[in-house]
Amino acid sequence: MRGRCVLSLTACVAGLLVPANADAARKKAPELTRIRCVPATSATCKAGIKVVVGKQLQLSGKRVVKGMRVSFRWTGGALATKLDRTRVGYVARVPAGTRAGSVSVTVSDRAGRRSNAIKITVTAPPRVAPTPAPQPGALPEAFRGNGMWIWELNRSDGGDLASIVARARAAAISTVFVKSSDGAGSRWAQFSPELVAGLKAQGLRVCAWQFVYGNDPVGEATLGADAVADGADCLVVDAEGAYENKYAQAAQYMGALRAAVGPAYPIGFTSFPYVDYHSRIPYSVFLAPGAANANLPQVYWKDIGGTVDAVSGRTLAHNRIYGTPIAPIGQTYGSVPPEDIARFRALWAAYGAAGLSWWSWQATTEPGWAALAQPVGGLALPPTDPGWPTLAKGNKGDQVLWLQRHLQSADPSVAPTSTFDVATDIALRAFQTARGLPVTGTTDALTWQAVLSLPLAPG
Repeated sequence: MRGRCVLSLTACVAGLLVPANADAARKKAPELTRIRCVPATSATCKAGIKVVVGKQLQLSGKRVVKGMRVSFRWTGGALATKLDRTRVGYVARVPAGTRAGSVSVTVSDRAGRRSNAIKITVTAPPRVAPTPAPQPGALPEAFRGNGMWIWELNRSDGGDLASIVARARAAAISTVFVKSSDGAGSRWAQFSPELVAGLKAQGLRVCAWQFVYGNDPVGEATLGADAVADGADCLVVDAEGAYENKYAQAAQYMGALRAAVGPAYPIGFTSFPYVDYHSRIPYSVFLAPGAANANLPQVYWKDIGGTVDAVSGRTLAHNRIYGTPIAPIGQTYGSVPPEDIARFRALWAAYGAAGLSWWSWQATTEPGWAALAQPVGGLALPPTDPGWPTLAKGNKGDQVLWLQRHLQSADPSVAPTSTFDVATDIALRAFQTARGLPVTGTTDALTWQAVLSLPLAPG
């Protein structure tokens, strides 16, 4: 009969207590008992856990399950990844961008309960001398120095040119980026020949930027070319979530734009900084040879929820593979602390960036403007190399496509599918063998630097 207990009273009571005990267990935080290298016999782990950025670790513990958040924390930053389960057990890769040195590892469940921390030592990836990868060219002059973005002119010092010039000079701003259009049907009147001429007459460089969606790439390219005709020193293409999976449209847009403005005109590309997280945006088209000649990732560390160092390191690690000079956009909105602005400037100067810019004019506070007016400081120690994206069989996205297009020049049978399939795995292992590299089937630092020396197969 449903709802009755036909056993002893003790058994019934015990049965009622099981869910309560199970519920109590579920409320406990996960517990880490051990971290090992993969493979466990690695020579670098005999006297403690010592692992290179991008390599795997095996995690053991209680109440640990696949999909949990694995955090790598150090003084000044933290990055996270997801726990996976493989034939060797629960594993996680040290995320690209993790700082070399002592790092604490924790796991967290969906309720946010965090485990105890286990310390490991992270080392920077090896670098091929003399440079990690060939660069296609220097950053164009229009993107050098310090820039500031204007979204709405009338909310940026009231749109008064004299006030804009005075504030720019006080903060050592050399370039202003003014919005010129949105999509293919909205040309913004604020970007005009009169505005451009007036700011240029006072010694400022003036660049246009347009937000694109990919619904009418030729129409969007036409509006971009119109801004160039108005006298813009450069044009920046802002392609974000609306451009996911629009590879053909991106190629059509860049082809039409280059045909209109010429092969050497300074074009920048800006989007989200974490390429691996936004893996369906066609970065590889906008940043391909002959397309944009400046990469301006939006490194808004406070909005992302990280520190300057952590967000910057991960950004550099995932954008460097495209080879286009990086001139990141920093955050001055949201009342970011002036010391964060100073740290951002010093860190990216140490990374070798020849230009920075800031979002946005209308949202920058007076302390923010004052921070920009200060000289760029130095770092007590040079930043460690943040690593490279680790790709392996099963990965998908634009970084995989970029890898495949390079491998195609060595093995034409590789298909550009954006999926790291069996054929890609075979081709990568063959390439590693031919170059005398460790045959891992993953894109470690040495493999990336070798792959990027290959010519890019046509898209």
